[in-house]
This record gives sequence, structure tokens and C-alpha cells, in this order.
Amino acid sequence: MPQSAYLTPTTDEALSLDHVKSLLTYYMDITSKTGEQLSWSYGNFAFPYSLVEKAESGNWFYLKGKNDDFRTIVIGIINNTLQIVLPDYSTHGDKAKANELSKFLATKLKADLILFNGRKMLYTKK
Repeated sequence: MPQSAYLTPTTDEALSLDHVKSLLTYYMDITSKTGEQLSWSYGNFAFPYSLVEKAESGNWFYLKGKNDDFRTIVIGIINNTLQIVLPDYSTHGDKAKANELSKFLATKLKADLILFNGRKMLYTKK
């Protein structure tokens, strides 16, 4: 059974897939810069996915794993809520990376996060 995590922004700003893609690109950039400082290809291990868009997909895209340990993470927007889905064939590595990415996106989007296990994390300012 697929598992989902949900990010609900607490601001009035509307979500867009382009903004989410730019945040993921930013994540790839900062992890690769960390790798440069360490003289190690950390970026390939920190983000072992390639971003794939289908022409017919209007409100979703997916991350395709670059090796056998990571397969697929699907990301889409429904009713101004970002949904991160792990399909049935996802690995433990996919779930760990999806948790990490959802927390990163929640901090950047200032969104409340419902994790895959149903627990809530609030990233709003108090």
C-alpha cells in the first residue's frame, strides 16, 4: 500500500510545482557544495535521484533513483497541499530520503508536515 506525507503551508502563498522543483535544485546544489568542501562526491549520495516530468502530468512529477537502493518518490500538489508518495515498490532508502526531503521542504515552505507514520511536525513561527 502506498504511503503519503503531506505538507500544508501556513502562509497565504499558493504552492507551485516550479517552486518545489527550485527548492529541490537548491538542495542538490548545497549538498554538492558540501561534497566539494569535503573532496568527496557527497551530492550523489545526498540526492540519489533524477527529476522526471511527464508531458501529461500537470500537478505531479517524480524522482527516479539512480541506483538499486533508491527507486521512486512521487511529488504532487492537491488542494494547495504538497503530497509526497512512496509507491508499493519503494525501498527503505526511499522512505528515509523522503522523510529527509519532506522535512527540508517543510522548513523552506513554512508548512505543517504530516509524516508517513501519521505524526505531525509544525514548522510555523511561534
